[in-house]
Amino acid sequence: MNRKLKNEELNRMSVSDFKNAEKRALVIILDNVRSLNNVGSAFRTADAFLIEEIILCGVTGKPPNKEIEKTALGATSTVKWSYFKTTLEAIEAFKQKNYSIYAVEQATNSVPLNKFTPDEKMAFVFGNEVYGVDQEVIDGCKAVIEIPQAGTKHSLNISVSIGIVLWEISRYSI
Repeated sequence: MNRKLKNEELNRMSVSDFKNAEKRALVIILDNVRSLNNVGSAFRTADAFLIEEIILCGVTGKPPNKEIEKTALGATSTVKWSYFKTTLEAIEAFKQKNYSIYAVEQATNSVPLNKFTPDEKMAFVFGNEVYGVDQEVIDGCKAVIEIPQAGTKHSLNISVSIGIVLWEISRYSI
């Protein structure tokens, strides 16, 4: 029989331990994400997968913000983040740090996530809830990764997409 674990049995890191822990060389770049709940979810998921940093671009909301905290549940105090006025500026900054930049989008010549081979240092761009990743941003990326889907809908919520991509990529290093 299975017994649900209590929070104190989960052996989670403290905030200071998290900040000092070695992070995965993974970065999330949010390209003009409107929903503060999605931003908060991105922080919470980034914390769960011990990623290096979240980059907030354009109209994407920034902490401190009570709407972000509703879903972040404190992860804005553990996950490093920074802001760029444009996503292209963020992409260029991380290219200078030798990161491979990938858009997560539906596009011609995209690579299905389940066939993607990770690089050593990667940044993943997730786009606006309505318009997705801007074409000029896609043009600045090394490649486009697509989450295979079989149903009638043509997209997933950005927070779900972030979770799927980080889980798949993290399988190589967990």
